[in-house]
Amino acid sequence: MFIAGFPAGSWGTNCYVVATEPGAECVVVDPGQNAASGVDELIREHRLKPVAVLLTHGHIDHMWSVTPVAGTYDATAWIHPADRHLLTDPMAGISRESAQMLLGGKYEFTEPDDVRELGDGNVLSIAGLEITVDHAPGHTQGSVAFRTPYGDQGISEVMFSGDLLFAGSIGRTDLPGGDHAQMLTSLRDRVLPLADDIVVLPGHGEQTSIGRERATNPYLLDLLRSGDAGRVTRGL
Repeated sequence: MFIAGFPAGSWGTNCYVVATEPGAECVVVDPGQNAASGVDELIREHRLKPVAVLLTHGHIDHMWSVTPVAGTYDATAWIHPADRHLLTDPMAGISRESAQMLLGGKYEFTEPDDVRELGDGNVLSIAGLEITVDHAPGHTQGSVAFRTPYGDQGISEVMFSGDLLFAGSIGRTDLPGGDHAQMLTSLRDRVLPLADDIVVLPGHGEQTSIGRERATNPYLLDLLRSGDAGRVTRGL
């Protein structure tokens, strides 16, 4: 499998390009601010053809470049319906700090020509990949994570976690549409049951693994210690 990523824009949002191998069709995950040029560079260097753009959620730092990227390559954009409104009105989910960063700029956001909606448990067969969708609200109502089999180097899957899970932390829940109780439920039901060997590629920061986060992430440890993890014991 081919996976390449880079931090994009003022928020340093990780954008990923994923394919079965160089020279094949690919998907782009979370093309954030000013990500189009970085995507184009990877596409040219590795002779790839984007056929889909996958959004873990609708926040502006993850979807800023979705329309130019999807339009350039005639690719389909995928997003959960609860966050679809943010494609045309990203300010509805923005923080005061982010709004201040954008003051004075003239920005117009539109939906790509081809937008399709994701559902929990969907398995997308795209670019030769099998991508499972896990709806994980809390950071936003339409937050999802994407998992795809890896099957090499002792890694069963790769998880694109968006702002659900970071190395040592989790996504904030104080923005419009955020809900901390939902976030804890998503961590309990969508993260803790997963196998330790799954590599996590988050929306910000360095890569990690489910095993590492289960053992060290204070939010997951609190869930486990509180007994709120309930039936979740896999990998312990």
